[in-house]
Amino acid sequence: MKVLVINCGSSSLKYQVLDMTNEVLLAKGLVERIGMEGSVITHEKIGMDKYKLVTPMEDHKDAIAQVLMAIQDKEHGVVASMDEIGAVGHRVVHAGEKYADSVLITEEVIKALEECVELAPLHNPPNLLGIAACKELMPDTPMVGVFDTAFHQTMPAESYIYALPYEYYTKYGVRRYGFHGTSHKYVSQRAADILNVNINDLKIITCHLGNGASVSAIKGGKCIDTSMGFTPLEGLVMGTRSGDIDPAIVNFIAKKEGLSQAEMDNVMNKKSGVLGISGVSSDFRDIEAAVEDGNERADLALRVFAHKVRFYIGAYIAEMNGVDAIVFTAGVGENDASMREIICHELGNLGIKLDPVKNKVRGKETLISTDDARVKLLLIPTNEELMIARDTLNIVSKLK
Repeated sequence: MKVLVINCGSSSLKYQVLDMTNEVLLAKGLVERIGMEGSVITHEKIGMDKYKLVTPMEDHKDAIAQVLMAIQDKEHGVVASMDEIGAVGHRVVHAGEKYADSVLITEEVIKALEECVELAPLHNPPNLLGIAACKELMPDTPMVGVFDTAFHQTMPAESYIYALPYEYYTKYGVRRYGFHGTSHKYVSQRAADILNVNINDLKIITCHLGNGASVSAIKGGKCIDTSMGFTPLEGLVMGTRSGDIDPAIVNFIAKKEGLSQAEMDNVMNKKSGVLGISGVSSDFRDIEAAVEDGNERADLALRVFAHKVRFYIGAYIAEMNGVDAIVFTAGVGENDASMREIICHELGNLGIKLDPVKNKVRGKETLISTDDARVKLLLIPTNEELMIARDTLNIVSKLK
């Protein structure tokens, strides 16, 4: 079966076509500036050069129509007709407590996702627009929703309940949800495969380190805790997000600076993190270049980031009473050898020993721990689209 994977943003759309017979990627692309002047689709048939087409796209329906034309194109396409696409898998950010796994999209599911809009106002609306567009353009093709929050629904109550009046949880759903679930699920399963150990017998800590970053504790294949919370703002220091801070700071700065609630929210989400500390960039490559030029604040930003990752690794080792493997993934985790080294430095007493030679690698599945290390360290490039396609295939196959 061929599966089309769709990931909609507010003005962009990423897509892939995979042949799930052997899990081969056939084509991928990106649509940008939806509803804006200069709308463009960049499409790549694997093995061929990318091509770009600038064409007006007023909404997500127009964007998906362009995607469907691209994948059926005589020269650059990968299917002769849409009849070859057996299902569509949609990445959806937030499903609240409604779904603990991927589901076939029905009217009931769409209604449930609409009810979660207030929990993810920037993400769920474009996800729903993508679903609506596919439903209109491909009415007979089954669709599956794969949720960022679903993998974390196995957390026990002591991991997800905040110490606030309990009524805020029952009335408004205020609790830890966690994000990057598809990534954490993929790399933890892949780690078990690489180690040739049943995932049910493993304690794994997965570190999804990018501009957005989170750490998860996975015991027996199930998430028992994760660093992101009610929103993706909680947890690690990130590219532009503050991560964990004393909540009283919010009102203190707002009063001192005369900032509104919305302006303060913008500070914490868009102006903080390693950007806020360094004053240089949210891109770790720019910050590392600044460190080489002697920028002390840039150096501090990297040390603060690494400190917070180590903090969560230590906490999750305690929570699981040990760890068998730690996985690094996403942009920084996969490609930044020096950051992996800083994070793992002086953790030898916990059985964590990074091999400096093995660590000199980017974006490639590799064991990077020393041969005698009690805890296995792995670099595993994430593949959320493949995880979405797998879940989609699994659900749709049961319909026949």
